[in-house]
Amino acid sequence: MEFRDADRLLADARALLDEHASVRARAAHALGTLRRDVARAGLEAVPVSRLRDVTDGRLRIGTLEKAGYTTVRQVLEATPYELQLLPGIGAHTAGQLLAAARQIEDAAAEAASLRLDVDRPDPHTTELVIALHRLVAVGPELPRALDAAGEVAGRLEPLLAEARPARSRLRMMLTLPARRRLAREAVASIEELLDGAARTRLLLAQVTTDLLRPAARDFEAWADFESRSPEYFGLLAELAGEPMGGGHGLLPDDLAAKVAAQPLDDTHRRVSLRGYQAFGARFALVQERVIIGDEMGLGKSIEAIAALAHLRAGGETHFLVACPASVLINWVREIGSRSTLTPYPLHGPDRLAAQQEWARRGGVAVATLDGLHRVEGPDVGMLVVDEAHYVKNPETKRSRAVAAWCGRARRVLFLTGTPMENRVEEFRALVSYLRPELATGLRSSDVVAGARAFRRAVAPVYLRRNQQDVLAELPERMEADEWVEFSGADFEAYRLAVAGGNFMAMRRAAYAEPDTSAKLKRLLELVEDAEANGLKVVVFSYFRSVLATVGAALGGRAHGPLSGEVEAARRQRMVDEFSAAAGHAVLLSQVQAGGVGLNLQAASVVILCEPQVKPSMETQAVGRAHRMGQVRRVQVHRMLTVDSVDQRMLDILRRKSKLFDAYARRSDLAESTGDAVDVSEQSLARQVIEEEQRRLLDG
Repeated sequence: MEFRDADRLLADARALLDEHASVRARAAHALGTLRRDVARAGLEAVPVSRLRDVTDGRLRIGTLEKAGYTTVRQVLEATPYELQLLPGIGAHTAGQLLAAARQIEDAAAEAASLRLDVDRPDPHTTELVIALHRLVAVGPELPRALDAAGEVAGRLEPLLAEARPARSRLRMMLTLPARRRLAREAVASIEELLDGAARTRLLLAQVTTDLLRPAARDFEAWADFESRSPEYFGLLAELAGEPMGGGHGLLPDDLAAKVAAQPLDDTHRRVSLRGYQAFGARFALVQERVIIGDEMGLGKSIEAIAALAHLRAGGETHFLVACPASVLINWVREIGSRSTLTPYPLHGPDRLAAQQEWARRGGVAVATLDGLHRVEGPDVGMLVVDEAHYVKNPETKRSRAVAAWCGRARRVLFLTGTPMENRVEEFRALVSYLRPELATGLRSSDVVAGARAFRRAVAPVYLRRNQQDVLAELPERMEADEWVEFSGADFEAYRLAVAGGNFMAMRRAAYAEPDTSAKLKRLLELVEDAEANGLKVVVFSYFRSVLATVGAALGGRAHGPLSGEVEAARRQRMVDEFSAAAGHAVLLSQVQAGGVGLNLQAASVVILCEPQVKPSMETQAVGRAHRMGQVRRVQVHRMLTVDSVDQRMLDILRRKSKLFDAYARRSDLAESTGDAVDVSEQSLARQVIEEEQRRLLDG
């Protein structure tokens, strides 16, 4: 046997592992430096008296305070000599003071939340981004290459040691018979390993070459960070030892432990997972029929794809995703880029051919919710239903189709950032598709008992995490209500709409006369400010006529509008063109079209032309920009007119948001809502019209 090939393969494996360790160590060092900077800045607000807490009261702090040391940071930045100059503080006490201060600093650094600001880079954040770029740029093959290198090193090293006598004929002759037998067995194992190692050699060589590339220049690293920040933050979370505290939502400890112990095979996956995403995929695998209700922008589709990839590694071959038409193209893209699974869009003129190919070869069929009833094929390893709140009414055709497929599939995963909108009863309807016995057991008393009891009851089937729990790095969201007064012409249009009891016309009236519209004027000022700062803007309205008015006022230089009439593929192209535009750009979108399925994190300014009847519709729309991947602070501006339909709607809708918060967003609220029923769109319209008619016409 030629030992040279085995030696070379082992050397390649060791080279990859050593280079990766070196690059990772540089990134970890940069991260540690930055965390310490953040921690030390925060210690400016920590009083020096906290040093006493760290040492169980053994240190006397009075001398420090009299000398002007008021914060822990001041102690940290002092030298032992400076401290010893103070009355009553010797070398031993000075050492204790500094040790206690460093202990607080270490704890603060460990808990520090990092935000990498692409608009305000500093030397330390730039050093970290460059170090992370070395790892991110290698691509999705890095984990697989590291696994392969680890396996090669783990198997070859002991085999080569065992086979050492076989390197020389003379040495073999002088070796004891038992030792010769072990050497021959090791040689046979090495030959078997080398027979299938061609692909491994190529993988190790390519990834090692990528790791050895020169470090990127600062502007190159920041540009790459901006284009694919989720990968950077995922790696950053891994380096920082991302805590699982927010990852398991509010599941009981025993269920959380069971989920955490579930293996997750990544053979067919091409994306790294955040800790909470891996937990979500495991939850779907362990519980088999569940709702993942993560808040908008946390990557629910990636959790679903991770579960599908795991099942494929276990031998399952066919899967089905049902989603709104607006996100079908996005699902096809995500499956193709995030896994080795083949997606088949069952939509459009090639639907039947795609369905036959999927049935024959396996993969992931992606169908629209409205077209699901036409899908025929084999049983599936998992059914995924995206935007599952669209099937909350069991009487609709799409709901019946989903129910039929739920009856055929052992594993079902519902994805929704909006598990209920108007009634807790709607949430029970979603549970009934998955666990009819659990839905039946959700008695009215569970609801009356309040949010905590309700969430405890649905824990086996429902997992929700919020951005604030798991995305500490997400830039802050600044919200501003832009109140204006009617102009004369707009007010007249509004009075006519009120007199006619026309709710929709009342909502549009502020834009009725573009030349004098106060709302439009303020909106254009916001767009101009964004243009001056090179920021992208997305403008949402429920009404196409309002978007047309805004588009005309912008001189036709806006992208869109996105609307329900625009086919899904064209909608995605509009978003791609908007995202790819250099610098400032404006995208117009109906809130019900752009608020579902599309990723708009290129925008950091969101303008809402009017309040929405459903708070969840606005939440989804804003969540398309303020989501994983956003690297800039998001500004949300709500255009509102005083003493109008806007003000009446906001007063009424606050109750809708409180209901959603209590029953679906968080479960640690103690408040209860006895009837758990909110107003319908029709009753809201009637109430607003009656109030405005009394105010304007009867007065």
